[in-house]
Amino acid sequence: MLAPLLTHEIGSLAKPGWRVKAAAGRPCTEADIEQAEVWGNRLGVPGYPELVALLRKPTLDHGERSTVRDWSSRYGLRFFAAAGLDVVYDGEQQRSEMYAWAAAHAHGFEFRGSVRSFDNKYYSKAAVTGPVSLREPFHNDEFELLQAAADKPVKIPVTGPYTMAAWSFDERPGAAVDPRAPLAERRIAQRAARRELVLDIAANLVRPNLEALLKAGAGWIQIDEPAGSTVPDEIDLMAEAFDVCVRGLDATFTTHLCFSDYTLFFPAIEQMTGCRQYTVGFANGDSRELGIGPAARPGYRIIERFRDLPGQPHLGLGVLDIHTDFIESPELVRDRILHAVEVFGGPERLQVVPDCGLRTRSWDVAYRKLVNMVAGVRLARNALGG
Repeated sequence: MLAPLLTHEIGSLAKPGWRVKAAAGRPCTEADIEQAEVWGNRLGVPGYPELVALLRKPTLDHGERSTVRDWSSRYGLRFFAAAGLDVVYDGEQQRSEMYAWAAAHAHGFEFRGSVRSFDNKYYSKAAVTGPVSLREPFHNDEFELLQAAADKPVKIPVTGPYTMAAWSFDERPGAAVDPRAPLAERRIAQRAARRELVLDIAANLVRPNLEALLKAGAGWIQIDEPAGSTVPDEIDLMAEAFDVCVRGLDATFTTHLCFSDYTLFFPAIEQMTGCRQYTVGFANGDSRELGIGPAARPGYRIIERFRDLPGQPHLGLGVLDIHTDFIESPELVRDRILHAVEVFGGPERLQVVPDCGLRTRSWDVAYRKLVNMVAGVRLARNALGG
């Protein structure tokens, strides 16, 4: 499945205004409806006039809101496919948010309120108050919807166990540390409690959800760990938890490591023997000038560390900076790829992706970035004689 220079997305895509308003029970404006028409036509979404008619209704009942959400998934799916990606998903249109969606479908989590993640982005933070388990599979419905509609392979992003633990309060009985104890003892107790929590989530929440997806026919699952380097001396725990999730399961399991000092991940991620690919963002720290070689491509200096990992996993090469509206030219994408090909000694272990999910960008900017990414891959293939 991991073919050379395969293109795919990382996960999130901004939710359209009409999708957000329908979910909140608010009427759509003419501008919202126009966007549904424009993008439905631009992307070639089959039957989109049905959505437009639905959005013109002054109020929507529960079933109609669910229908609008499903339309948003079809739009997201077509968004990535029309941009030319080889492997697609819907940009997580069904989910409230990557963390909250998982916590809402689990036993042992109780929501405490909203906290700021970055800029003006917030998420609902929960406390783990007892043993964790899966209440019900929480990605199967969206996978089955998209699998039926897709004309390309799909990849499913799933929030990883370390991130679920790191973004939660730990209020389990017995997890509290005695503040009167010596500092060294408190640190040992805190580390033991964190390890217990992470592995509980891995074994009893994430893994059962993966098993349900495999039964539904999923073949490629990406386990996201945006919090993976929050505590540098716990990266070995993140790696251990990944393998607890996937050990013995038959599928292509990959991971996404979000923006970080990537040197922190080595050598701990060598333990992730079940990981077939690391998708990593590099464009955010790179030059916008053309060229190949270390001086021209400063954002890619770390990639040789991924090249040398035991078992020769693949690298999902981030070539689009998702934190800016700058549209990378196909030639810039080409040179980033060709530089990586030189470092790896060939394209066989390289795929091409944005740095991260595109939810912080407008659909117009995200689409133009992806179209140019695909065009850059074509230029790179031509330069390699393929």
